[in-house]
Amino acid sequence: MGTADSDIVFQSYGRCCNNEQFFVDFYDRFMGSSDEVRALFVDTDMKQQRHLLRNGIMQLVMHARGMPDSKLRALGQSHSRNGYNIRPEWYRLWLDALLDTLRQHDGEFSAEVESAWRRAILPGIELIRDAY
Repeated sequence: MGTADSDIVFQSYGRCCNNEQFFVDFYDRFMGSSDEVRALFVDTDMKQQRHLLRNGIMQLVMHARGMPDSKLRALGQSHSRNGYNIRPEWYRLWLDALLDTLRQHDGEFSAEVESAWRRAILPGIELIRDAY
Protein backbone atom coordinates (compact mmCIF):
# COMPACT_ATOMS: atom_id res chain seq x y z
CA MET A 1 0.00 0.00 0.00
CA GLY A 2 1.43 3.34 -1.03
CA THR A 3 1.85 6.42 1.10
CA ALA A 4 -0.55 8.17 -1.28
CA ASP A 5 -3.38 5.91 -0.05
CA SER A 6 -2.55 6.45 3.60
CA ASP A 7 -2.35 10.22 3.06
CA ILE A 8 -5.76 10.26 1.32
CA VAL A 9 -7.29 8.19 4.13
CA PHE A 10 -5.65 10.23 6.89
CA GLN A 11 -7.02 13.46 5.39
CA SER A 12 -10.47 11.95 4.74
CA TYR A 13 -10.72 10.74 8.34
CA GLY A 14 -9.54 14.13 9.54
CA ARG A 15 -12.43 15.78 7.70
CA CYS A 16 -14.92 13.47 9.47
CA CYS A 17 -13.67 12.53 12.93
CA ASN A 18 -14.11 15.90 14.63
CA ASN A 19 -17.86 15.67 14.07
CA GLU A 20 -19.51 13.45 16.71
CA GLN A 21 -22.45 12.96 14.33
CA PHE A 22 -20.14 10.95 12.06
CA PHE A 23 -19.88 8.26 14.75
CA VAL A 24 -23.61 8.44 15.58
CA ASP A 25 -24.47 7.97 11.90
CA PHE A 26 -21.98 5.10 11.60
CA TYR A 27 -23.64 3.16 14.44
CA ASP A 28 -27.12 3.88 13.07
CA ARG A 29 -25.98 2.30 9.79
CA PHE A 30 -24.01 -0.56 11.33
CA MET A 31 -26.76 -1.53 13.76
CA GLY A 32 -29.31 -1.20 10.97
CA SER A 33 -27.38 -3.71 8.85
CA SER A 34 -28.38 -6.79 10.88
CA ASP A 35 -30.52 -7.78 13.84
CA GLU A 36 -27.55 -9.76 15.17
CA VAL A 37 -25.32 -6.71 15.01
CA ARG A 38 -27.99 -4.55 16.67
CA ALA A 39 -28.23 -7.11 19.49
CA LEU A 40 -24.49 -6.74 20.20
CA PHE A 41 -25.06 -3.17 21.38
CA VAL A 42 -28.21 -3.61 23.49
CA ASP A 43 -26.52 -2.83 26.83
CA THR A 44 -23.74 -0.64 25.44
CA ASP A 45 -22.84 2.87 26.57
CA MET A 46 -22.88 4.33 23.06
CA LYS A 47 -20.96 7.48 23.99
CA GLN A 48 -18.09 5.29 25.22
CA GLN A 49 -18.51 3.00 22.20
CA ARG A 50 -18.17 5.96 19.80
CA HIS A 51 -14.95 6.95 21.59
CA LEU A 52 -13.63 3.38 21.12
CA LEU A 53 -14.61 3.48 17.45
CA ARG A 54 -12.79 6.79 16.94
CA ASN A 55 -9.64 5.16 18.37
CA GLY A 56 -10.11 1.90 16.46
CA ILE A 57 -10.40 3.61 13.09
CA MET A 58 -7.34 5.70 13.94
CA GLN A 59 -5.42 2.50 14.77
CA LEU A 60 -6.36 1.10 11.33
CA VAL A 61 -5.25 4.35 9.67
CA MET A 62 -1.99 4.48 11.64
CA HIS A 63 -1.25 0.83 10.81
CA ALA A 64 -1.70 1.73 7.13
CA ARG A 65 0.85 4.50 7.72
CA GLY A 66 3.40 1.98 9.00
CA MET A 67 2.72 1.76 12.72
CA PRO A 68 3.30 -1.67 14.32
CA ASP A 69 0.27 -3.96 14.49
CA SER A 70 0.34 -4.60 18.26
CA LYS A 71 -2.80 -2.52 18.97
CA LEU A 72 -4.68 -4.24 16.12
CA ARG A 73 -3.59 -7.65 17.43
CA ALA A 74 -5.00 -6.68 20.84
CA LEU A 75 -8.26 -5.63 19.13
CA GLY A 76 -8.29 -8.99 17.37
CA GLN A 77 -7.98 -10.80 20.69
CA SER A 78 -10.72 -8.71 22.36
CA HIS A 79 -13.07 -9.25 19.38
CA SER A 80 -12.32 -12.97 18.95
CA ARG A 81 -14.55 -15.91 19.90
CA ASN A 82 -12.87 -15.74 23.33
CA GLY A 83 -13.73 -12.05 23.69
CA TYR A 84 -16.71 -10.17 22.26
CA ASN A 85 -17.30 -13.03 19.77
CA ILE A 86 -17.48 -10.69 16.76
CA ARG A 87 -18.10 -13.09 13.90
CA PRO A 88 -15.88 -12.80 10.81
CA GLU A 89 -18.78 -12.06 8.45
CA TRP A 90 -19.71 -8.92 10.43
CA TYR A 91 -16.52 -7.13 9.38
CA ARG A 92 -17.87 -6.64 5.86
CA LEU A 93 -21.00 -4.99 7.34
CA TRP A 94 -18.71 -2.80 9.46
CA LEU A 95 -16.65 -1.73 6.44
CA ASP A 96 -19.76 -1.05 4.35
CA ALA A 97 -21.22 1.10 7.16
CA LEU A 98 -17.93 2.98 7.49
CA LEU A 99 -17.66 3.70 3.76
CA ASP A 100 -21.31 4.80 3.55
CA THR A 101 -20.80 7.13 6.52
CA LEU A 102 -17.60 8.54 5.02
CA ARG A 103 -19.48 9.11 1.76
CA GLN A 104 -22.09 11.09 3.72
CA HIS A 105 -19.70 13.16 5.84
CA ASP A 106 -16.55 13.68 3.75
CA GLY A 107 -17.23 16.49 1.31
CA GLU A 108 -14.28 15.33 -0.82
CA PHE A 109 -15.32 11.66 -0.95
CA SER A 110 -14.90 10.05 -4.37
CA ALA A 111 -14.30 6.66 -5.97
CA GLU A 112 -10.57 7.31 -5.52
CA VAL A 113 -11.00 8.07 -1.82
CA GLU A 114 -13.14 4.93 -1.35
CA SER A 115 -10.52 2.77 -3.10
CA ALA A 116 -7.77 4.29 -0.94
CA TRP A 117 -9.76 3.49 2.23
CA ARG A 118 -10.28 -0.12 1.11
CA ARG A 119 -6.62 -0.64 0.24
CA ALA A 120 -5.42 1.12 3.40
CA ILE A 121 -7.53 -0.53 6.09
CA LEU A 122 -8.39 -3.98 4.71
CA PRO A 123 -5.06 -5.49 5.87
CA GLY A 124 -5.74 -4.23 9.42
CA ILE A 125 -9.35 -5.43 9.37
CA GLU A 126 -8.19 -8.84 8.16
CA LEU A 127 -5.62 -8.98 10.96
CA ILE A 128 -8.37 -8.32 13.53
CA ARG A 129 -10.85 -10.70 11.86
CA ASP A 130 -8.31 -13.51 11.48
CA ALA A 131 -7.81 -13.60 15.27
CA TYR A 132 -11.32 -15.06 15.55
